[in-house]
Amino acid sequence: MVAAWTLFVLCKLMLFRLFLLFIFIKLHGNKLEGKVSGSLINCNYLELLDLGKNELNDTFPKWLGILPNLKILILRSNKLHGSIRASRNRNLFSQLQVLDLSSNAFNGNLPTVFFENFQAMKINDENMSTPMYVGYEYYSVTITTKGLNLVFVQVLTTNIVIDLSKNGFEGQIPSSIGDLIGLRTLNLSHNGLEGLIPTSLQYLSVLESLDLSFNKIGGGIPQQLVSLTSLEVLNLSHNHLIGCIPKGNQFDTFENNSYQGNDELRGFPLSRGCGNDEVTQATTPVVLDQGEEDSSLISWQADDCKIGTKNRYENEKTQEKILVCPGLPYE
Repeated sequence: MVAAWTLFVLCKLMLFRLFLLFIFIKLHGNKLEGKVSGSLINCNYLELLDLGKNELNDTFPKWLGILPNLKILILRSNKLHGSIRASRNRNLFSQLQVLDLSSNAFNGNLPTVFFENFQAMKINDENMSTPMYVGYEYYSVTITTKGLNLVFVQVLTTNIVIDLSKNGFEGQIPSSIGDLIGLRTLNLSHNGLEGLIPTSLQYLSVLESLDLSFNKIGGGIPQQLVSLTSLEVLNLSHNHLIGCIPKGNQFDTFENNSYQGNDELRGFPLSRGCGNDEVTQATTPVVLDQGEEDSSLISWQADDCKIGTKNRYENEKTQEKILVCPGLPYE
C-alpha cells in the first residue's frame, strides 16, 4: 500500500514537472469557467497560451506578463471584464508579439504604459536573414487579420498583432502605439474610443491592416498615414471623422467601405468631392484568369479553405504557412 502511494506521488510530481516545461498550451474552444489558473505562473518556458472561446470570467490576468518567454496570448471570446490597469513593473509582456483580447467585456482607458512594455513589438526584423518561429514548428493558432480569420500552422516572430476589438474600451488611442514599429495588424474596432487618430501611427512602417471602425473617433485622417506603404486593409468606417481623405500611395487603392458612416468625410473614393478635386469612381479590381494564381498565396483547396504560404523574405524557401478560411466565423 505504501509502495503504491509512493508511486502515485512520484507520478504526480513528474506530471507537474512536465507541465512546467510546456512551451505552448492550447485549450481553445472548450467550456472552461472561472478564473485563469494561477498555476500558469510557474510555466517559465511557455511561449504560447491560447484560452480563446471559453467561458472564463475574470479580470485581465496581467500577472501572466511575468512569464519571461510568453510570445502569443489569446484570450478572445470569453467573459473577461474590467479595466486594464497600469503596472509599475515595466518588464511585463516584454516578449509578447501577438495579443488577442477581442470579444470580451473589458472597459476603461487603454493605459499608455501597457503598450510601452511591449519591447518585442518595437523591433522591425523585416530584413532578418534567418527566420524564427514561435514554439515548435507545427501547431495551429487562429489570428484575425485583414478581415479574415487565418489559421497559422507556423507563426514567424515577425508576425506581430494586437487585437482589442469588440470590447468597451474608452478614451483616446495612446500615441505610444506608434513606438511598436514591428506591428503588422492593429484592430481596435467596436469599442468606444474617442479623440483623434494619433499621427504617431505613421511610424508603423510594416503595418498591413488597420481597423479603427465603429468607435467615436473624430477629427481628420492624418496626412502622415500616407507613408504607410505596406498598408493593405484600412477600415475607419462608422466614426466621426471629418475633412479630406489623404491622397497618395495606398490611400489611392482603398474603397468606399473603408470610410462609410463618416458623413463629414470628403474626397476619393467617396462621391463627396474635396475642394476642386474631381471624384471618380474606384477602378474595378483585376480578376485573375482561370489557372492564374496570386504569387503570394500558393493554395491547396479543401472544404472551402486554402492552405497557403506567405513569403516575408527574399528566400522563397522561408515561408509562413497559413490556412485561409474566408467563411470561418469570428469567434
